[in-house]
Amino acid sequence: MRIAFLGPAGTYGEQAAMRLAALEQIATPQLLPQGGIRAVVKALAEGRCDAAVVPVENSVEGGVTACLDALWEHPELRVMRALVLPIRHALLGSGPLEGVSEVLSHPQALAQCSQWLAERLPTALQLPTSSTAEAARMVAGSRFRAAVASLQAAQEHGLEVLAYPINDVAGNCTRFLLLGRGERTLDGPLASLAFSLHANQPGALLEALACFAHRGLNMSRIESRPSKREMGEYIFFVDLELSQGPEPLQQAIAELQPLCEHLAVFGAYPITQLAEAEA
Repeated sequence: MRIAFLGPAGTYGEQAAMRLAALEQIATPQLLPQGGIRAVVKALAEGRCDAAVVPVENSVEGGVTACLDALWEHPELRVMRALVLPIRHALLGSGPLEGVSEVLSHPQALAQCSQWLAERLPTALQLPTSSTAEAARMVAGSRFRAAVASLQAAQEHGLEVLAYPINDVAGNCTRFLLLGRGERTLDGPLASLAFSLHANQPGALLEALACFAHRGLNMSRIESRPSKREMGEYIFFVDLELSQGPEPLQQAIAELQPLCEHLAVFGAYPITQLAEAEA
C-alpha cells in the first residue's frame, strides 16, 4: 500500500504513518513523502497513493488549518483511523548552541517551542519551513543554523542534538488522521464532519448543534474556519463521540442536512493514543 505523508524522511508524519500502517496490519507500506499537507491530501484525491497521513490537531497550538481546509475541499475522502502521537522536539545543528543565529522549523513546531527559544536563543531569527524534517535537511552542515525537529530527523540528516526536549509543554501531542478513498462508515467510537450554514443569523449555530445535543452525542472538538468567500461566513468542523453506536449520528445528520448549505461527513473511526514510552 502506498501511503503519502508530509516529508522528507524524519518528520513526525513519517512516524505516524508507520504506526498507523502497523495498526492497520499493513506489512510493507510504501511511504511517499510530499512537500506540504495540501500536497499529501491531493496525492490521495488524485489516486497517486492508496492512503494519506495528515496532522489535524495539536494539543498546544490547536487545529492544523491546512489539513482542515484540504479536507473541506475533498469531501470524497474518508477518515480510516486516528493516532495521537506524543511530540518531543529537539534542537538540531552542526555547531555549538551559543553560535546559533537562525532557527528553522515548521511554524507549528516553532510555536510549540516559543518560550524555550525566547529564553535560550532570544536574538535568533526564526524561519518557517514546510516540515520539521525539511528544516533539518536545510541546516545540515551549517555552523549558525539549527532546526527544531525530532531525534529521528537528527539521525536521518547527520545532525547533533544541541538540546532535548525543548517543547514548552511536556504533554505536547498531535493527532494524525489516516485518510482513504471509498465508502465512509459510521461504525466507530469517533466521527468527524464539517458543515456550513445557509445563513449567518442569531441561533443558527445553536440550532445545528442541538441536533447532536438532544441525541446525547458529545462533541469532543468544534472548530471554525473562514469559508474564504465572505467575511463572517464559517465552516464548522466537529468531532463526536459515538458511545451509543451509529444510529444517533444517522438521525442527527438527517436533521442537520436541511440547515446546511454544505455538509461533509468524513466517517467514524477508531483512535489510538500512544504513551510517551511507545513513541
